[in-house]
Formats: sequence, C-alpha cells, structure tokens
Amino acid sequence: MIEIRKYSDQTGDPEPRRVIRYTLFWCSRGSAKILIDENIFTLKTGQAVTITSGQFHQLKSVEGQLTALDFTLDFFCKSDSDIELIFHNGLFCHFGMNEMITVRHPAFFTEILDTIEKEIHEQPYQYLISTHSLVELLLVEINRSKIANGDEIWKPDALFLKFLESVRDRFKSNYQVSDFADLLGTTEAKLNEVSKLHTNKTAQNVIYSLTISEAKRLLMYEKLTVKEIAYKLGFNDPFYFSNFFKKYTSRSPKEYQKTIKEI
Repeated sequence: MIEIRKYSDQTGDPEPRRVIRYTLFWCSRGSAKILIDENIFTLKTGQAVTITSGQFHQLKSVEGQLTALDFTLDFFCKSDSDIELIFHNGLFCHFGMNEMITVRHPAFFTEILDTIEKEIHEQPYQYLISTHSLVELLLVEINRSKIANGDEIWKPDALFLKFLESVRDRFKSNYQVSDFADLLGTTEAKLNEVSKLHTNKTAQNVIYSLTISEAKRLLMYEKLTVKEIAYKLGFNDPFYFSNFFKKYTSRSPKEYQKTIKEI
C-alpha cells in the first residue's frame, strides 16, 4: 500500500518499470536522472517529481541522495477530499504533464519522508493513519511550493478524477461517455461539464487523450504488435486504430516507434 526506497550514489534500474501506484521522487542531495515515459528529468537538490499510476519510469542514475515514495490509490484516497488533494495543481497528472518542483523547505520535506519511513518500518499502533496524514502534509507542502514558485492554482473535483481513473482502468472495454456516466452515477452532461472546466475538452476527447497516452506507452515499452495494442485499447480494427493514432499525433504507430528508438 505504501513503500519508501532510498538510493545513494548508484546506477539506476536495469529497465523501465510500470507500477499501478503513485510515485514521488525526492532529491535531498546532489542530482538524479529519471526517465518518465518518453522524457528524461534531472532532479537537483531540493527538487521533487511526481509520477502517476500507470506511467513507465526508470531511475537512470543517482549522484547523491534520492528517496522514492510509492503508494496506492486505495491507501490514500479515503474520501473525495483525498482524491482532490492527490491531483491538486496537476501533481499526479493523467496526461503525462510531469514536472520538476523546487520545494521551499527541503529540510522539512526530508524530515517528513524520514518519519514516514520510520512509521512503515516500526509499524506502531495506527501507523497507517499517521502515514496517511504525513503524505497529506507532503502534498500540501508541494502545492505551497508550486504556488510560491508562481504556478496557478488548479483544483479539480473528485468526479472528474474518478472519471479519469475509470477510463484508464477500462481501455479494453471501449466504453463510451454514457457508459462512464452510468458507472459513476452521473450524466453525460455533467461529465462534459467537468471535462470542459478542467481541460477545455469534451468528455469524449478526454477519453481520446488518455487512449493516445496509453498507446504511446505500449508502443514504447511493450513487446506487442500494433494489432495487439489496438485490441488492448478496445479497437476491433487495427487499421482504424492506426488512423486514430495518426490523427492525434501526426505519425503512424510504426513511425512513432521508430522515432522513439532513434532518441
């Protein structure tokens, strides 16, 4: 449900990995290089980066001290306010908009992570409650840092985030907006309203955006044919999938794979 790993002056992971957890990397000293989907980030002292569940990532190298915090959605999101906090200001953005965040009070941030590690290791009475509160404090501190750094406040509501999670979990089912509305106990009109509010896109176009992001990950990291990827994403016709992908990326799936391999 929740885990902390620490790295010190070492080479990274042998290959990219994908976990259905939310991950935060924190560089307390030196620098660290991390691949997230198709982009490489170099964290410096006092910087953090968040990775949403389902993204591929690979720790390339650490020259100093790096801490990784992993937790599941079930562990953290006990209420709508928790769901809103985890995605506040795009912290764990479903659309692959990862960013490095400079934290205002790095010593305080490191202290919180050290306390979480101690709670997990010793497992005192009600430690899951305490670690939940400490993760909340981490996310609040990141949000305060982002605001202090000049970022605009972006606060999505829980319904929109449940919609994003539901889409990500059901690519193969080829659900339509009406299906997600039924699943979430709401209406198509409401899903369109919150989608336009937060992304300036219709709910259907949000589904398309998430599908394209997933297609890119599968093309980059999974040893699957274009036909197999098409079926995994709910397309009965691989040719239609290729046209869909090219419409939104200006490249065919095979052209995209070739471009990525050349980077």
